[in-house]
Amino acid sequence: MLGSKIDLFNPQWLDVVFAGRNKSYGAYELRKDNSKTTSRAVIIGSLLFITLVSLPLIIRYISGILPEEEKVKITEVVLAPPPPINKEELPPPPPEPPKPKIDQVKFPPPVVVPAEQVRDEEPPTVEELKVADPGQKTIEGDPNADIVIDEPVGEAPKAVAVIEDNSIRDFASVEVLPEFTGGMAGWGKYLQKNLKYPPMARENNITGRVIMSFVVEKNGKLTDIKVLRGIGGGCDEEAKRVLANAPAWKPGIQNGRPVRVAYTMPIFFQLAGQ
Repeated sequence: MLGSKIDLFNPQWLDVVFAGRNKSYGAYELRKDNSKTTSRAVIIGSLLFITLVSLPLIIRYISGILPEEEKVKITEVVLAPPPPINKEELPPPPPEPPKPKIDQVKFPPPVVVPAEQVRDEEPPTVEELKVADPGQKTIEGDPNADIVIDEPVGEAPKAVAVIEDNSIRDFASVEVLPEFTGGMAGWGKYLQKNLKYPPMARENNITGRVIMSFVVEKNGKLTDIKVLRGIGGGCDEEAKRVLANAPAWKPGIQNGRPVRVAYTMPIFFQLAGQ
């Protein structure tokens, strides 16, 4: 009996060891499923190893199946030579300028050249310049010729009319938006001081907001005051009255100049205690 080989991993020994003990304890479950866990780990590890070893071959096989990218075919384009120039159609040379009234003597411009290239052409003397004008070449004058003043090429507008921009700009397209002096806080104080709740609206418990539209002019005045959506009870007329009597705003600015800007604003009517 002592010489026989004992298999400690036999499930029978596991029951003997845990006889009379709490088998719901974790050690019993771990030892009971040890063989299954080991076999599963060996199989998964083998599959992962085979996959990693075979991955280059799989990629090479897939690359061979996929179609290759189309090669760009470069075609050499030979341009045709330009058509020959028809000398008969060339414009005539410009006419020679008329002779000046006073003799003209050539005055060569100064040019920096090496010493061996210096020519013996001397500039005109002071005595020659007293009776002749300097120019690009020597020309004999015609005392009877008229004095010609070169006119500028093309015609520029004789006067540019100043056009005043009176178009109404959209609120979102203006660089500097118009605003009430003192900002929105100042506008709220103005409404709180000047807005009167209409008796009809108070009696009928009418509350809400009146959507108004108006134009802030270049001088800051509010014009073209309209009710876009009203609530009735005299509130619409009261909102229009308050805007018409409002002091001048700061105008909108576009390109450094004041412009007319369309503005939309809600005016709230709410009874005390609500």
